Amino acid sequence: MAKKIYDIMPPKVAQKARVAPMVVKRKRAVKKEAPVFTAEKLQTTSATIEKRGFPKKELLIGGGVVALLLAVYLYGALARATVEIAPKTQTLNFQEKISADTSYENVNLLKKIIPARVLTQEKQGSQEFPATGSASNDGKAAGTIKVYNKVSPVTPITLKAGTHFLSDSGKYFISLDRIVIPAAKGNAPGSVDVRVEAEQSGTEYNIGASKFSVPKLSGTAYYYGIWAESKSAMAGGYTGSVKKVSKDDLSGAKDVLTKKLLAEAEALLREKISPDEILLDDAVSKTTVSALADATEGAVAGSFNETASVKVSGLVFKKEDIQKFAKLYAQSKLAEGSALRDELLDASYEVDTVDMQAGVAKMNLKVLGTSYHFIDTHALGGSLTAKNAGQIQAAIEGQYGVEVLTVKTHFWPFWVSKAPKDKNKIKIELIFE
Repeated sequence: MAKKIYDIMPPKVAQKARVAPMVVKRKRAVKKEAPVFTAEKLQTTSATIEKRGFPKKELLIGGGVVALLLAVYLYGALARATVEIAPKTQTLNFQEKISADTSYENVNLLKKIIPARVLTQEKQGSQEFPATGSASNDGKAAGTIKVYNKVSPVTPITLKAGTHFLSDSGKYFISLDRIVIPAAKGNAPGSVDVRVEAEQSGTEYNIGASKFSVPKLSGTAYYYGIWAESKSAMAGGYTGSVKKVSKDDLSGAKDVLTKKLLAEAEALLREKISPDEILLDDAVSKTTVSALADATEGAVAGSFNETASVKVSGLVFKKEDIQKFAKLYAQSKLAEGSALRDELLDASYEVDTVDMQAGVAKMNLKVLGTSYHFIDTHALGGSLTAKNAGQIQAAIEGQYGVEVLTVKTHFWPFWVSKAPKDKNKIKIELIFE
């Protein structure tokens, strides 16, 4: 049978043609094809968007409402006011006599006393000093002579201590003891050994063996019957000088050492003072407890040692106590309704008298300061709420009058023209010109 060929397949044939392949290829994976948009569908979608439009009007209205609410909030939340008040001031100048007393522990305005305490520092030390005095160190020659007695008629002879004997070389020697010379026996003269010393010092008295006469017996019958002889040379005669401790040496050593120890003791005392304490220069007591040298005046020595002990005491008080007294004193002199500018308060003092034993120092106190009419900034803030600059100035001047020199008000942010209703957002500052 001849096969039919169709240019356009009939619907039934076309359906069969499409179904047949699906039966054969059932088990194969079917590829999904991307959707195809026809021109007709695209035109429909674009037309729909154009019909809806962008909501510009609604956004503008909503944004305006939000901005208005935000502005109202910021106006109330950010609003601040600063009021600067320059009060009228008055200079203060007071003078008073006060005491720093160790028997008090607190400032006493009524008795005009501030507390004080006494600090004490002791110091001991020694130092060697040279002797500057000089003394003769001459030596006298000495030796032994034998004195003979050949007086006739025979008799013992007694000579006193200090009898002079003259050598054949012209040197005088003196007996040191009383002499008793035995009488002669027959042709043998009586004799005795005697210790003698040269009348003067010097090496020229170191003479050799010599014969001696007794000058005081000259012109008497005893002169030729009494004589002396030495068998050995005299020795020990010399001249020289040595150092000795003088009165000036002792006083100078004491002065030098005690001054040195007192300076060291005062330095140690000042180290004990805390930074907030004051040591009055005129309230420092310096005492020499003891001073002793190991040599006496006239002692022959090249040097000597001086030992001393000293004590330094000082009266101190606290800076804060004198400032506290000055503040209390100035406040007691203020007119009613006035206040004191603490930062400008100045207290100076001069020492009048000091009694370290009693622990009291009398001083002249001078107090300088500045006062102004008291302005209660906390209470004032509540009366300035919701007021403009002019109203604020009028309110302050109405309350304090001539006690206020100037009033300046600053608002923030720039668009604010009145003080906030919340007084805590109003800052009041006192400005002193």
